[in-house]
Amino acid sequence: MQDAPPNSCPCEETKIATSPLSFPPVDFDEGPAGTILAAAREILFRDHYSGLTMDRLALALGMSKKTLYVHFPSKDAMVAAIIAATGVSIRRQVSAILDGPGRFPEKLERLLRTVADHVGVMSPDFLRDLNRFAPQLFDEIQAIKERNIPTVFGRVMQLGIEQGMIRADIDVTFLAEYWLQVARGVHDPALLARTHLAPREALEKALDLFFGGVLSPAARKHLGQRLPGKPHA
Repeated sequence: MQDAPPNSCPCEETKIATSPLSFPPVDFDEGPAGTILAAAREILFRDHYSGLTMDRLALALGMSKKTLYVHFPSKDAMVAAIIAATGVSIRRQVSAILDGPGRFPEKLERLLRTVADHVGVMSPDFLRDLNRFAPQLFDEIQAIKERNIPTVFGRVMQLGIEQGMIRADIDVTFLAEYWLQVARGVHDPALLARTHLAPREALEKALDLFFGGVLSPAARKHLGQRLPGKPHA
């Protein structure tokens, strides 16, 4: 690493080089561009969009800002590339789980853990900061969900139906769209502020509610056909 400028704080360099966060794998390109994005992602999720600067990134990588600009014309272009690569990686990892061996319960557990790992690195502070200073990039996170969740979640539910783990009368298309709305809420800064939850916690609660329901077995037995949406005898 190159020597820090005379007016910089040595502790800043140490801070950039270490991180308490554990990052799930993302398919960055091999070579300098991928190395830059990997380092930028660490600063981005730890110190948020406003804390990611070309000066700090150049210091962390031991290269000049001029070199950074050779690969990325702006900070926004860099963050957009990180978001895009994350979306592609999640889709690949989830597809590998669904196409691989195993029964529905095992596949579902691995799939949800994979998604939760990626969701977990986005703190409420990160999301608020991104939405405030770069709303177009925040919107791109939501756009990736819209492009992927209906297809991926639809595949998951169809697999469950085929293996007798999901009710056969479920409208898979509606269910996938329903989960798209849930996924939007997981990264909604206002919702997270009201509930005092981190994105991963919100996702886990939504999953528990979805798969476990809110009614006790006794209540379900008592209500029976009187539940809304159930045909009356």
